Amino acid sequence: MKLDVYFTGLGLKPQDIADRPILVIDVLRTTTSIVAALAGGARAVVPVETADEGLRLAQNLEKDSVLLCGERKMERIPGFALGNSPLEMTPEAVAGKTLVMATTNGTPAIVASEPAVPVLIGAVTNFSAAVETARRAFEAAGEISILCAGRERQFALEDAYLAGRFAQALIPGQQRRSAELNDAAIAALELVRRYGDKWKRAISASTAAHDLKAAGFRADIVAATEADIHPFVPRYADRRVTLTEQA
Repeated sequence: MKLDVYFTGLGLKPQDIADRPILVIDVLRTTTSIVAALAGGARAVVPVETADEGLRLAQNLEKDSVLLCGERKMERIPGFALGNSPLEMTPEAVAGKTLVMATTNGTPAIVASEPAVPVLIGAVTNFSAAVETARRAFEAAGEISILCAGRERQFALEDAYLAGRFAQALIPGQQRRSAELNDAAIAALELVRRYGDKWKRAISASTAAHDLKAAGFRADIVAATEADIHPFVPRYADRRVTLTEQA
């Protein structure tokens, strides 16, 4: 059994993940917001790498059924309907809509994962469901990758810690002796040893959390650390994230 963690998408080669299962995480805040949006009744989330790409894509969709959402430097992109806060993804705002989403770190990571199958979306808010779905994919393939969005193409503590929690759950205890882990997976597990099992303690220690607090988004951190409030795992396929087995 082989488990690889990537702390960012930088240097990730398509052949490294092609046709293999991958779990993509961006705790603060993209994958948390995607899970919240689909829980709120959104039909799909279409991740894009840039705001301009999002604008072009939205023009080809039915005007009344699409919402542009995303952020740059934590703030809502001018002219977009929603930002990147899970608290914005209410049924009143998103039900029945397709969200075209552009964020600094999370959506590029999801797009980079496209060669993988399946591409699973994980967060603290759907942790247990993601563990079970990822475990089935892991057992079937004999390997799995965990891709952290990171922060501006660099290491992000909150994502690495969540990667460690997933790695710990997927390969518990004695099984790690016979498993093949890359160095990033080993380091992620060490972060779990350092911070323990308290989600808020680890995630709040990150630079991203400090910056979000300073920008007035403290409530988003609370929302992103509420474990297991959603019992489903979104999947990315055919350029969109949905709740169906085959998107």
